[in-house]
Amino acid sequence: MLLSYGMRSLWLRRTRTLATAAGVALLVFVLAASGMLARGMRETMSSAGSPSRVLVLEQNQWSEQASHLPASVVGQVASAPGLRRNAAGQPLLTAETVSHLMLASRHDPSRYSTVQIRGVNANVFELRPSARVTRGRGIQPGTAQAIVGRGVAGRFEGIALGDSFELAAGRKIEVVGVFESEGSAYESEIWVDFDTARSSLAMEGVVSSITAQLEDESRFEAVHASLTADRQTGIAVERESGYYARISRGTSDLVAVLGMAEAGIFAIGGIFGTMIVFYGFVRQRRHEIGVLRALGFKRRSILATLLCEAMALSLAGGLLGTAFALLTPLLDFNVVNVATSQEVAFQFKPDLTALAGSLGLAVLVGLLGGALPALRAARLQPVLAMRAD
Repeated sequence: MLLSYGMRSLWLRRTRTLATAAGVALLVFVLAASGMLARGMRETMSSAGSPSRVLVLEQNQWSEQASHLPASVVGQVASAPGLRRNAAGQPLLTAETVSHLMLASRHDPSRYSTVQIRGVNANVFELRPSARVTRGRGIQPGTAQAIVGRGVAGRFEGIALGDSFELAAGRKIEVVGVFESEGSAYESEIWVDFDTARSSLAMEGVVSSITAQLEDESRFEAVHASLTADRQTGIAVERESGYYARISRGTSDLVAVLGMAEAGIFAIGGIFGTMIVFYGFVRQRRHEIGVLRALGFKRRSILATLLCEAMALSLAGGLLGTAFALLTPLLDFNVVNVATSQEVAFQFKPDLTALAGSLGLAVLVGLLGGALPALRAARLQPVLAMRAD
């Protein structure tokens, strides 16, 4: 009965109640959305890699763009044991060049972003079966053609089906197709013919990376041992999935940390806001509390009731913030990956841990914000409380 009375009191003071709930909703939204964005980043990057593929880079280089391997390494990788072979009996691998291109936004020509360019061979779709052309057609080998990922298509000048852009001074590249790759980071790339990319980017004789398909995931150690036995070759070997998990970690962690820091600020504000509101409630309901104490309600009942009111109010705000956070997967979000300086299109991914943690923080804000006002209310003397002010 006492709790239902308290809830009715919240409704009677609904202006302040709604303002407090809105503050908590903002807190929960920020924390939940940042957690969902961090998860989306990790999944977008990691889904580009597979544990059944091996990636070879120049030793001590963090990313594909920074790696410059002699083209002769391709033959060395092809001879490694444990690689899957195609119908012709050739090892299923591809050498690629990776670079960046600064492009102007189609909607704001004054804004430039970094887009990753990948020089690919004709077997790229055989090696990466998750990728497929959805509009237009694929690249004809040896031509100045490109296909663009769904995440960048139409967002930049010259990067739309039928458009063209300059890969190098005087070297026009025609966009002949748009591809998708199950939402992975590849959808934020431009794929150009391998030979065209090397000649345009002055990378003749070198490759950025070599990707090979393993016979089985368990064959990685054999391939790794074979290619790194001679440390003088200057190459590094890792699972492709490990590479993408590594280069995504910095950005996703940064987003999560910034989200928690911002949520911490909102949490402090929420605690003080709840405290101020409930101090006001106690002052306004001083006479009512005195009557309840005179009727025999114990101090702990008054304390528990006000704490439950505060937590219920914060939980209501938290549920509202969660509802808004669950709408974020409908949005596309673009962030520069700090590891590669590449702008990547991400989506928010629902994360139960982030959502539950956000709601838990909302309840904690209510508990902490309502604690001191509730203690004050519980300590009121019935006779003094019922006196007119």
